[in-house]
Amino acid sequence: MNTDMKHVITLDIGGSHITAAVVNATTKTVYTNTIVKESFDSNEEVEEVLSLWKKVIHTCFAKADVQKLEGLAFCMPGPFDYEKGICWIKDQSKYEKFYGVDVKKAIREKMELPADYPVYFQNDADSFGIGEVYQNPAFLDKKVIAITLGTGLGACFIDHGNVALHAVGVPKDGEIYNLPYKDTMAEDYVSARGLLRNYNNKASQSVQNGLNLYELAVRNDALAIAAFQEFGKDLAAVLLPLVQEFQAEALVFGGKIADGKDFFLPELQSLFAAHGLQPSIAISNDNEKAALLGAANLFLAETLAEM
Repeated sequence: MNTDMKHVITLDIGGSHITAAVVNATTKTVYTNTIVKESFDSNEEVEEVLSLWKKVIHTCFAKADVQKLEGLAFCMPGPFDYEKGICWIKDQSKYEKFYGVDVKKAIREKMELPADYPVYFQNDADSFGIGEVYQNPAFLDKKVIAITLGTGLGACFIDHGNVALHAVGVPKDGEIYNLPYKDTMAEDYVSARGLLRNYNNKASQSVQNGLNLYELAVRNDALAIAAFQEFGKDLAAVLLPLVQEFQAEALVFGGKIADGKDFFLPELQSLFAAHGLQPSIAISNDNEKAALLGAANLFLAETLAEM
């Protein structure tokens, strides 16, 4: 075994799922045999959520043929103080009990780790975007917006392989979920809850999750297809000024809702074309793997600095 190799456990934390794996931060490789996935309710008590994370971390490490871990790297939705590890998520139907919690300290205590054990946090959309760049060299010389579509709405603005937080056209902190849209904010329309509302407001029977709605659309349910089309229009309206101002040359979509691309992308492309925009559009082949790789970004940067 090469003792120079740096291994970390990275965790993609969503509002209803966790995916973790051991990542070789030296070779930029996700050990797929170590991937562990669990569904959970992020609105449970903090201790219950942390216990699940602990179980996943232990299970993940048990699957790996490594002797040492350099640390833990979490990709988390915002708002979140990624440097200090404090959660500021509020009124987003997820992590309702985590507001103000020092998650870095809490996970160290839960895992019985030293107070200085490396635990890093990164925006989930940034993790996804960085991971996609690592996996797709064609993105390295372009301005790219990576968008995650799921329980929330995330984005990462990338300029020639680097996250761009202060470039022209990039909103504060690179966040787009809270951009003003219609009567509220973008995420209320461009997210799972917005998509479901499109359908449930018109259907005689409601659906409870995006997968059920997607299955209805595949079966040619007219209201389900219309819900995705409305979602596409809202997504296009939110992204249009960002693409224009950032001068994005490519968009890459990830998240569970991206599986419904055939039903919402035509609406987005139509509006873009009407404004003379034709960025290349890609759907992540494996957005979870991309996020896991991207979550190790701080360890990757440390490795490169030593070379």
